[in-house]
Amino acid sequence: MDFALNEDQLAFQAAARSFARGDLAPHAARWDADCEFPRETITRAGELGFCGIYTPEARGGLGLRRLDATVILEELAAGCTSTAAYITIHNMVTWMVATWAQGEVAERWAPKLARGEKLGSYCLTEPEAGSDAASLRTRAERRGDRYVISGSKVFISGAGASDLLVVLARTGGPGAKGISAFAVPATTPGIHYGKLEHKMGWNSQPTRAISFDAVEVPAANRLGAEGEGFTIAMKGLDGGRVNIATCSIGTAQAALERAQAHLNTRRQFGQPLAQFQALQFRLADMLTELVAARQMVRLAAWKLDSGSPDATTYCAMAKRYATDIGFEVCNAALQLHGGYGYIREFPLERHVRDSRVHQILEGTNEIMRVIVARAILREGATEELR
Repeated sequence: MDFALNEDQLAFQAAARSFARGDLAPHAARWDADCEFPRETITRAGELGFCGIYTPEARGGLGLRRLDATVILEELAAGCTSTAAYITIHNMVTWMVATWAQGEVAERWAPKLARGEKLGSYCLTEPEAGSDAASLRTRAERRGDRYVISGSKVFISGAGASDLLVVLARTGGPGAKGISAFAVPATTPGIHYGKLEHKMGWNSQPTRAISFDAVEVPAANRLGAEGEGFTIAMKGLDGGRVNIATCSIGTAQAALERAQAHLNTRRQFGQPLAQFQALQFRLADMLTELVAARQMVRLAAWKLDSGSPDATTYCAMAKRYATDIGFEVCNAALQLHGGYGYIREFPLERHVRDSRVHQILEGTNEIMRVIVARAILREGATEELR
């Protein structure tokens, strides 16, 4: 085992850190306050390859491993959690299109998505299909050389600002095997966008519902085979869970560094806060838990890269643990700042608001526990999962 980053990973880390500090962090508070979607900044991230991190080079991406992606995304999240989180979703869409789209569709869309010239949204969740994603009701009926899509999606990141939608819709009977995936241009007639949702956090990316009213798309826009959509979605979510866990790590790291600096400079009762043993212990626990979470996330990414049969379980464990710890570290950092942590002049309250949703999306942390429980209750599982 080698837990050290290699030279390439250190270079990726330095590039992402420079971009985060120069292009994300100075504007994050304004984007949050104004609910501004920084499309031009995301395009600049694309120029560095950050919009197609693990998309194959043949389709215009960097072709990196998932482990490399965690190094990059952690640094971006330290600059602006909300914008980095959207970039992770866009990366998933880009990878799906590059991997499963048919010839002309992949050639047309994948390179532009990988460069950040076009942006994507992932449309899975519905009003009556959240954790139970396989029960989705949006339908895609085959009519000759086209599909007609009707239904609705909710909580879609980037909706109304993105250019391409990856839509999961039912083409067959009930259950997972009846679901297919489609690449749908966002301005196709029959697509309607709901109101901008006013959220607790993640305010630099728009979130809307989308309705599909007899939306026609060519059969060539289907991703993979008919009935393969749920498999594609789950493969995407394995990586998505590692990505969002990484965003929690990056945000928590930024909060921890703020807390460390505050304890060294803030004085009470005639001495720096850093001299109080109770606060030393709090900071020590925050660091220990954050390092443990980071290693778990990187292990899950390595499992994905290796094609390990237990990768899904490790992705679920990493997502559950890192997003819980990430939120706890951010909340503890706010507490260590006292009243200053609660005002918007400091980023701590934004870190708390932005990281809270990570425990909900890409599968709630309760669903992550279901996945892990199923894995460990199989006969012989305790040996397999060591």
